[in-house]
Amino acid sequence: MRFFSDNAAPVCPEVLAALGAVNHLDTAYDGDQWSQQLDGRFSDLFGTQVRALWVPSGTSANALALAALCPPHGSVVCHRDAHIQNDECGAPEFYTHGAKLLLADGDGAKLTPETLRGAVANIRNDVHQVQPHAVSITNATEYGLVYTPQEVAAIGVIARERELGLHMDGARFANAVAHLDCHPGDVTWRAGVDVLSFGFVKNGGMSAEALIFFKPELAAATLYRRKRAGLLLSKGRYLAAQLLAMLDGDLWLRNARAANAGARLLAEAAPNRLVYPVQANEVFLKARPDEAARLRALGFDFYDWAPGEVRLVTSWDQSEAAIRPLAEAIAAL
Repeated sequence: MRFFSDNAAPVCPEVLAALGAVNHLDTAYDGDQWSQQLDGRFSDLFGTQVRALWVPSGTSANALALAALCPPHGSVVCHRDAHIQNDECGAPEFYTHGAKLLLADGDGAKLTPETLRGAVANIRNDVHQVQPHAVSITNATEYGLVYTPQEVAAIGVIARERELGLHMDGARFANAVAHLDCHPGDVTWRAGVDVLSFGFVKNGGMSAEALIFFKPELAAATLYRRKRAGLLLSKGRYLAAQLLAMLDGDLWLRNARAANAGARLLAEAAPNRLVYPVQANEVFLKARPDEAARLRALGFDFYDWAPGEVRLVTSWDQSEAAIRPLAEAIAAL
């Protein structure tokens, strides 16, 4: 009955089992054998040499990534609806020691080459104006739309032309890859992404996200930033174990495919109400306040979005039987 957020979903059994398996005396911080496996396992996944760090939240992953790409006197171009702009309480500005977020437009919270070029076109190259140093895109976006490898590559071309770092907020990266059915490298480093915040908590993890550096040298200073920020947890093996469990047997993709399938089931119930195409596990529907109230009266929990719109989020653990009652209630409005 709960479609408010995949953040509220339970931890998947494989992750809980992995936590139990490492619940014994071992080396502290990130010196344990599980943390030491992350570089190799994620390098295998992406098909290139990476540096992988665990962090406890998506906000910390995004903020540390941007701090690696942008100096305090610089700016980061992002969509005006981006999570780093609207939902992270100034953490990117805090972790970068004052860098500015430069806001751009695009339908469905997607940057385009045109909006990116427009955002930086009139910035003079002098000390009186904040110079762009990075671009941040979200995949899947805050409206559930997915950047294709070609779309990311088009932004990557501009980033290279302007010597900008390219960050991808992948809080729902698994859902994006599941929709695209592509190699994860195709939509990241092969398309020009320098750093990825790889989300696991929404997808069945408990308290661990991965910060993936496709330019491993960028990770060196991040090790110190992570410690200075109080994010170097003393029992890091519990975070590393979660990430490794999600990689085993492509559990991250299995869970994402299940969540995406649930969203498609809801979308099929009300195609004329869709605000955006459903490509990941978020569904944005047109619904009057009285219609939303009727759904809530039946026990369904969800988020009011813009006026006359609601957001429904499906999770990895919701079966078709659990989702179909909401689909039928929407169709009956």
